[in-house]
Amino acid sequence: MRFGQSMGTWAFGGWGEGHRGEGRGRRHGGRRMFDGGELRLVLLKLISEQSRHGYDLIRAIEEMTGGHYAPSPGVIYPTLTMLQDMGHIEEAPAEGSRKLFRVTDDGLKYLAAKADEVDALTERLNAVGARQRRHGATPVGRAMTNLGAVISHRLHQEDMPHQMLHDMAEIIDEAARRIERL
Repeated sequence: MRFGQSMGTWAFGGWGEGHRGEGRGRRHGGRRMFDGGELRLVLLKLISEQSRHGYDLIRAIEEMTGGHYAPSPGVIYPTLTMLQDMGHIEEAPAEGSRKLFRVTDDGLKYLAAKADEVDALTERLNAVGARQRRHGATPVGRAMTNLGAVISHRLHQEDMPHQMLHDMAEIIDEAARRIERL
């Protein structure tokens, strides 16, 4: 359990994982953010909308989820290589050192065949983003993150008196009571 994390991952009784994803294994609401080939479909869909590079894809997914999930480069780039090997994307002419990818005709056919699944994935990611924007990117989320960071800092002090733990708990309990009365 770590403090100072996104309000969007708060669950009564404890802190969930942080808002930065650690790749495919990252959990969302008790399940992985992406199962099986879902990430491939999302990347292919995003690339079909406009040519993109890896970093742009990471940011696009992070934006869709309201900052709740950002896949790691260690997941994105191998998946892009797989999509390339499958013939669904290809490198596009680009300025600079970043590889730009565009969808191929085979990729468009694959997307068309998987349209229902792609629509469901897009809807799920947008729902995560809507929930995150509604609950996580608010002043309350900022305040919760600040509280967690301050508590974490205090708990790691070597010489913290035992009474301070009780004082901190009382302050938090009082805040909870006051919020409950709102």
